[in-house]
Amino acid sequence: MLGRFIKGPSEQRAPQSVPAPVTVNGAAVVQPLQAESASDDFLTLKVDLHRHLIDRFNLTALENASKDEILNEIRPIVREFVRGRNVPLNARELDQLTSDTADEMLGLGPIEPLLKDDSIADILINTHRHVFIERRGVLEETAIRFRDEAHLLRVINKIVSNIGRRVDESSPMVDARLDDGSRVNIAVRPISVDGPLVSIRKFSKNPYSLERLMAFNSIRQPMIDMLRIAVQTRRSILVSGGTGSGKTTLLNALSSYIPSRERLVTIEDAAELQLQQPHVGRLETRPPNVEGKGEVRQRELVKNALRMRPDRIIVGEVRGEEAFDMLQAMNTGHEGSMTTIHANTPRDAISRMEQMVGMAGMPMTNDSIRSQIASAIDIIVQTQRLSDGGRRVVSISEITGMEGNVVQLQEIYHFVRRDVGADGAIIGDFRATGVRPRFAQEAATLGHHFGKDAFNPQVPL
Repeated sequence: MLGRFIKGPSEQRAPQSVPAPVTVNGAAVVQPLQAESASDDFLTLKVDLHRHLIDRFNLTALENASKDEILNEIRPIVREFVRGRNVPLNARELDQLTSDTADEMLGLGPIEPLLKDDSIADILINTHRHVFIERRGVLEETAIRFRDEAHLLRVINKIVSNIGRRVDESSPMVDARLDDGSRVNIAVRPISVDGPLVSIRKFSKNPYSLERLMAFNSIRQPMIDMLRIAVQTRRSILVSGGTGSGKTTLLNALSSYIPSRERLVTIEDAAELQLQQPHVGRLETRPPNVEGKGEVRQRELVKNALRMRPDRIIVGEVRGEEAFDMLQAMNTGHEGSMTTIHANTPRDAISRMEQMVGMAGMPMTNDSIRSQIASAIDIIVQTQRLSDGGRRVVSISEITGMEGNVVQLQEIYHFVRRDVGADGAIIGDFRATGVRPRFAQEAATLGHHFGKDAFNPQVPL
């Protein structure tokens, strides 16, 4: 029976004005609140239509409805909405709009178009009133809104129920993962004072290569050549950087150079790595259940991975006592392993690694810990998200051993800032320092050769 999902007149809110749609470089995008536009685009039309529908429908009743039932309910409303906006759509486009809108109502509601937009890297929901996105390193507010807090909580429950988790007052924080691999962090009342907070980190459906990163001005060809040779000659690599600096993206790109005949085991808090090799075993941590039992930490997974006959172990990020087991693996036949770490400089990365090993509670002196680090890790790649939103590899350094009680580092390449453009863009150059990596000679015996001017500081990269 038509109309059984539609709220009565007393329940419906007054219609709200919606911003005009916008396009960027001819592509359909979600419109920022302050943007002005001359024409409607299909994506913004869906956003406006969805806002119109959630004010009219009883969303609780829709939870148990099939797609066909929803299609029958919304089809006349969609026609009326499109006619009122004077949007020229043919019958096929109208059917597509109706079907897409039904999918959004069955899926994650207003943010479904954002999840389908590959140009968006992060979706940040600050209560039901504000939805922000990050595109090309820049944050902007969208016109998308949830009807009320209950509407947002329904979407949150859809997310967490898919992975067998729950979020409520007794368990107000949760890390989850969407079907497409996007990572989700959720915080609700009482720890979130003004209402639910949701952060979604999306991942590209097509993993980045180092060559693609070079097109974004994140790295240069001689640096790519060095990292490729380092991976192929089984140098152990630590990717260091701050939040959102592109560590996981770079780790994915580096892994593409690992020979396909090798067996890899990945260990992550939330599965984010997208390795292209055919022989990959993926392990993921598990949080404790409601009774506080059943937790599986990264350290247990690293220990277990050693029994799985891996050629290399790749840890998504070390952040605790598992650093000790990771170093042991690198030092005992698993050369060429990789991981990431939160740190602002290569020297800070070494200090953080030292602190994490200390968290394992092993009876080791600081000197012995540093010695383990110096013998296990060969290359530290430092990434940074600059003030203009761009992500760059700002330093590639090699660990050369110990001198006294200090781990010795030599920088091979670095990024030198020169100026800031009128639009706020960082202007700078990638430069070699003139230092040749110590593993270059060994690489040559294996058939890997560097370019003539690869390490010449006088030649721009």
